[in-house]
This record gives sequence, C-alpha cells and structure tokens, in this order.
Amino acid sequence: MYVRDAKNREEVWLLDQIEEMGLDETAFRSRDYVIAIDEETNEKAGFGRIRIHKVDEPVCELTSIGVLKAWRGQGVGAHVIERLVQKASDEDFSVVYSLTDQPEYLAQFGFEPVDTEKLPEKLQERLTEKRESIQPDAVPTRLQVTEFQVPSDRREAFKAADADVSDEPTESPEDFGIDPDEATYKYDTS
Repeated sequence: MYVRDAKNREEVWLLDQIEEMGLDETAFRSRDYVIAIDEETNEKAGFGRIRIHKVDEPVCELTSIGVLKAWRGQGVGAHVIERLVQKASDEDFSVVYSLTDQPEYLAQFGFEPVDTEKLPEKLQERLTEKRESIQPDAVPTRLQVTEFQVPSDRREAFKAADADVSDEPTESPEDFGIDPDEATYKYDTS
C-alpha cells in the first residue's frame, strides 16, 4: 500500500467517489489530490485533497478526504492525511486547516478545534458554504504541521492493509428468479 499524487486519468473515478461519499468537489482539480493504492492489485483505497486559497496571506486546507468502505480501519486515511500534510509542508505552510464533520478523527493526528472567528476570512466563507451545502455539522480544525503524528497502530495497520470484501452480497438462485427445488438443469445428474 502506498500513497501517490493523482493522475489526470483518475478524474472520473475521483468525482464518482466524491459524489458517492457526499464530499466537497468545489473547484475540483485532480492534480490537488493524492490517492492510496494497493501495490499488489492496483486497487484504489482512499484519497484526499490539498487546497491552497490564494489570498493576501495564502491558506492551506485539507479537504475531500475519503476511504472506500472495504479499506476503512486500516490506516489508509491516516496515510492520505500524512501525504497531504507533507505536501503542505513542501509548499512552506506551517499550519493547515480542515473544515470537517469528523473532528474527532482528525484529533488523533494533532488537529485541534479552532473558533470560527479565528479562521482566516476565506475559510470562514468556506465554512459557511460547507454548512449550507454538504456538511451542516462542519467544524473548523487546525494543525501545526510540525505537530502532525500518525498513531503507531494506524501505521502498522497500513502496512498490512487489505480490502475487506466480507460485505459483498452472495448471490443465490432466487436472486435470478430460479426456484432451486423445481428447476432442472441441462446437465443435471441426479
């Protein structure tokens, strides 16, 4: 399992996942995203976005972070966030923000709640937009980049991450309108 920058050809997949998970697709640009990939199967497991708001004092926001259901609880989200924080650091940001309805999840990495009034003006506007459109319970959080940490259990889980396909439905003859007690088959040997 590894996390890499998204490629242009993954735009449709990203937009489909963002829509399915009800995440923010405002000002979508695939080059802002990172994607977690299973190196054995090339299956995509999760994604996230770094969004830089270019105002007088540029502001960095982590947004649209999602993990596919089969990959949850295996450290995928932690490593997506780690990659996003690293990208923010590479862009010389010492603080990153996230406007989320999952602040307790981000807290394990060092994110702390921040008062709306203390947010940069652009993020105050974004918070209002998010609350009115897709996340009525969105809460502003902030992280000092140097304070970021991945809990050791999330790091270990990521090393052995594997898709959980146990919630795949099993198909039965009845699903296809066949009565198994009455049906005869071309090669029936009974």
